[in-house]
Amino acid sequence: MKKTLGTRNNNEWTEGRYRSFLVSILRSGMRRWPPKWLALKAASVGKHINKKSGRAAEHYTCAMCSKNYPAKEVQIDHIHPVVDPDIGFISWDVYIERMFCEQDNLQVLCLTCHKKKSKEERGKR
Repeated sequence: MKKTLGTRNNNEWTEGRYRSFLVSILRSGMRRWPPKWLALKAASVGKHINKKSGRAAEHYTCAMCSKNYPAKEVQIDHIHPVVDPDIGFISWDVYIERMFCEQDNLQVLCLTCHKKKSKEERGKR
């Protein structure tokens, strides 16, 4: 089996592997981005009993279906996607600018609504 040489990491990584590595690092950094936490706080409806665990847990309202969910069942979504489905990837500068946006471009979605929105965006690409 012939090994395909890359262009990064001493020719061990392809451009695709390199890009995946960078996206992973940026996504992990998003976990600490303050506007993300402001968006989450804005969607908070207080503590309610989590039906699955029977314990009190902070709940959040999904911006699409308007139902309330505990933290483990919601995700922060970029209202305007980081990678525009109509244009595609432009540059790392644009990607970073869109990833680390302000609170007004972030919303809380339940897992089901987030999956549906992401699938529609991928379908456009």
